[in-house]
Amino acid sequence: MSLSSGIRCGITALACLMLAGLAPASAARIVEVTDVKGLEAAIKSAEPGDDIVLADGSYEVRRQITVAESGSRELPITVRAAHRWKAQLRSSTVVAFEVVAENWRFRDLDIRGTCGIDAACEHAFHVVGNAASFVMAGNRIADFNAHLKVNAVSGVAPSGGLVEGNELFNTHPRETTNTVALLNIDAASAWVIRNNLIYDFNKAGGDAVSYGAYVKGGAERPVIERNVVICRRKDRKGGARIGLSFGGGGTGAQYCAPNYDAGGSCDQEVIGGVMRNNIVADCSDVGIYLNQSTNSLILFNTLIRTRGIDFRFPGSTGEARGNLMASEIRTRDGGKFTDGGNLMRTRSDDLEELYQDPDAGDLRLRGKPTLVAGKGGADPRVTDDFCGRKRNAPLDMGALQSSLGDCPTLP
Repeated sequence: MSLSSGIRCGITALACLMLAGLAPASAARIVEVTDVKGLEAAIKSAEPGDDIVLADGSYEVRRQITVAESGSRELPITVRAAHRWKAQLRSSTVVAFEVVAENWRFRDLDIRGTCGIDAACEHAFHVVGNAASFVMAGNRIADFNAHLKVNAVSGVAPSGGLVEGNELFNTHPRETTNTVALLNIDAASAWVIRNNLIYDFNKAGGDAVSYGAYVKGGAERPVIERNVVICRRKDRKGGARIGLSFGGGGTGAQYCAPNYDAGGSCDQEVIGGVMRNNIVADCSDVGIYLNQSTNSLILFNTLIRTRGIDFRFPGSTGEARGNLMASEIRTRDGGKFTDGGNLMRTRSDDLEELYQDPDAGDLRLRGKPTLVAGKGGADPRVTDDFCGRKRNAPLDMGALQSSLGDCPTLP
């Protein structure tokens, strides 16, 4: 899934990135690097507007690279591969990039954790404190416990981040008791997770529970949309794998916005979050999990071979509407929701007859979309589908406006 195909504009790639706000607005200088020492030096001396370009080749990251100089909203600092995925960073340290400054963008890199012990490769990116407006776009990242970890420092959380068009996965089960969630965003508000392919995030140690992506810790207004999450793609055995979550496994009160008070509570893990037009497939646990998440909107997602959607604990409230699933929506331990109309308990065989290979996330049509066409009514909160195509009422159920014909759901 490329960034340009995720945005789906029929112009040049650079123009497309500029329209999306992902290309340098007016780069002060282009800084070309060919090795890790050059990369470290370019980041350390970066100025607003810098475009740091990595030549093709291998970069051995043996110590954390700290990103401490800020860009600006008008002149962000960009780190990117000259050619997509051909700058290959191999990290054998706990954190590859520690980002503590605002307005940084990392694009088109191939980053792999290479630690001999899984607990020693925690994050490709650790984004903390004042690192607002961080962008991670078009990268391929593998073999970390949390490819992206976001959290507050001293009561300040990095708001307004964007995670778009990345391929995120692990090549083996993680032998660790640490948290395994490929996107792990805590306490930071107004983040957008869009157009990513996320798969194979098996946790083999500890409680064996893992997540494709979650936002939690008192965060407000996150949006998770148009992602494909395949819990078991190549690594098919073991673990309790959850697709997407607001709330995750919960947050200690001392880490929870806005109070960060160890003597308090975290009874609102997420406030006003939206999950829309996602495809979640082949999960041993639920496809979507709401844990102490208030006023959540779960709109027009497609869940295939999962245990459905859970609203759990008294703080979990919201609306589920337009979702297509071969399972059901459950309330547990005091959770509640408004059922706006969903197509539930659809037989897996029906979805197999409708789509080419739904378990693998391939939702190209096999037959006429009679099952879903026009059954979603109208909803002004859902104006497009997974492929970015304009939806007109009556909406089709699920992530795709299938009555418009095929669109690619996999790279």
